[in-house]
Amino acid sequence: MNLSPDKKIAGVLAPLFALRGKDDLGIGDVAALRELVDWVAAIGFELVQLLPINETGADNSPYNAISAVAIEPTTLHLAPNSPPDLTREDFDASLADADIPSLRRDAVKYRQVRRLKRRLLEKAFANFSAHAGDERQAEFQKFCEEESAWLRDYAFFRVLMEENDGSAAWDRWRAQHQTMESARSWLRDLPPERQASLTRRQEFFSYVQWIANEQWQDVKAFAEQRGVALMGDIPFGVSFYSADVFARPNEFMLDWFGGAPPEPHFKDDAFTQKWGQNWGIPLYRWDTMRANKFQWWRERVRAVRRVFHLFRIDHVQGFYRIYAFPWRPRKNKEFLPLDGQQMLERTGDRAPHFIPRDDETPENRETNKREGEEYLRVVLEEAGAARVIGEDLGVVPEYVRPNLRSLGIAGFKIPQWETYHGMIIPGDRYERLSVATYATHDHKPLRALWTEAFERLASDNGEQARITLEKMALFARLCQGYGGQAGLNTKSQGTAVSLVRRSLGEGGSSPNQSGADWKPPLLHQLDFEKDFYPAIIEALFRCESWIAIIMITDLLARTYRFNVPGTKANLNWTRRMSRSIAQLTSSRKEQKRMQLIRELLQKTERT
Repeated sequence: MNLSPDKKIAGVLAPLFALRGKDDLGIGDVAALRELVDWVAAIGFELVQLLPINETGADNSPYNAISAVAIEPTTLHLAPNSPPDLTREDFDASLADADIPSLRRDAVKYRQVRRLKRRLLEKAFANFSAHAGDERQAEFQKFCEEESAWLRDYAFFRVLMEENDGSAAWDRWRAQHQTMESARSWLRDLPPERQASLTRRQEFFSYVQWIANEQWQDVKAFAEQRGVALMGDIPFGVSFYSADVFARPNEFMLDWFGGAPPEPHFKDDAFTQKWGQNWGIPLYRWDTMRANKFQWWRERVRAVRRVFHLFRIDHVQGFYRIYAFPWRPRKNKEFLPLDGQQMLERTGDRAPHFIPRDDETPENRETNKREGEEYLRVVLEEAGAARVIGEDLGVVPEYVRPNLRSLGIAGFKIPQWETYHGMIIPGDRYERLSVATYATHDHKPLRALWTEAFERLASDNGEQARITLEKMALFARLCQGYGGQAGLNTKSQGTAVSLVRRSLGEGGSSPNQSGADWKPPLLHQLDFEKDFYPAIIEALFRCESWIAIIMITDLLARTYRFNVPGTKANLNWTRRMSRSIAQLTSSRKEQKRMQLIRELLQKTERT
């Protein structure tokens, strides 16, 4: 596939769990991904971006996986003969007592979905095991041998989870299970029958990963046939409660927990505004990893490379330095009301700070840059032909983006954040080696911002109305900035720009008015679908970035979100799309919208 930055392309970001496929079992899977690939290819997109597909823990977050390599089993397509060991009889019997219509409603019901898919995979494994000596058995054994560096420990970790009520919290397991060494000693001391039973269970978890590997490589090949690249995602960290930390505790710091410094933009969470984001990920002991040639990172990159054509590294600045907390996220509520001195008294004078060092001196900055580049060169070496993207958003040191570009790693452009001295940077000035998008899985969709604007205008808060209008004017200037330089003079773009600017005053700032009586009537003449949507999408496609990505909620002009960062809301990572891919394909309204998108892709030479 031609993934050279010389050729501009466009893609769609879609969380896999949110997709609705034909006859799915309550969650998006690789079959739904095939349908999505088919649909976007017909429109003219050449890339599909996914969130991490690693096996998740109790919070269902793709960014808090219990394995840096193992694939989440719920992503598998399970149906008669998929995998080949699953019979129609076993499939029907397993679904007989499952409330499938309920599973297919709005939110992902993870507990029920996992239970059902586990049952189906166990049926398939039983059938597979009954045919010892055939060709598939040999293929399975070959997979286990090739992936033994991580698979053996992972499968044993999953067995230990089952022995401890399904919990991944290894520091709360029975004493004899709390380290890899003591747990293997415990296994050796069990009666032979019990050892055999647990060994078979380890084989089951290895079998699931073998099937996952096959299905994901198949969908990768299918995407290639349709001319669509699959873009994966590697989170910078892994869960404290992961097979990786359990098996390699000497490679992680277990008393400091990674996150991000305070940011005023996160209005949804008081802790994030005050202290920052505490993700709870253990930090790396880079010196220990260097001693074994970064084997763990190499395994991780090889795994994502097998099933994706390119991949994004979430929080890539973590390679250079990462903000760390001396307490676990479960204690965030205790620290929220404390002041700085009270916090230090509680932690024994250990304050949140950057590790391994801050960027306060030139020497520190140079050392952080040099070490970060060393680690990223290992990633690039192992990535081979797979292109690497770096998520470089948030509080980013000034040396990071130039260093990423020197390594050939594309960074991100969020157009509404790309400013210089208060002025919007036009899209034709973006570096080609970049990825432009209005929203990631962490951001509000465009239509949600639009709706929020009018809700505030309807309130009695003149100051909020002013802020809202300035936000909308910013988007309008985006359209005007790109469109003006690219020769875009559509009626809708002109209407959007002129109405918002006239509402705010010709200078682009609000009139010197405030209070409940001020209601700018012109803005209410704007229609999102007709006046704003075409202009803002064309603005994105016209930018100079190598890849322009549109989140599926923005593509479909929806308002719902998949995640609110810095929170543990019950709805995070559960929201499914309202309609299936098949329904979107057959909808007249969506056909008309996608015809517009196709024309914009052709007009901007991204297809």
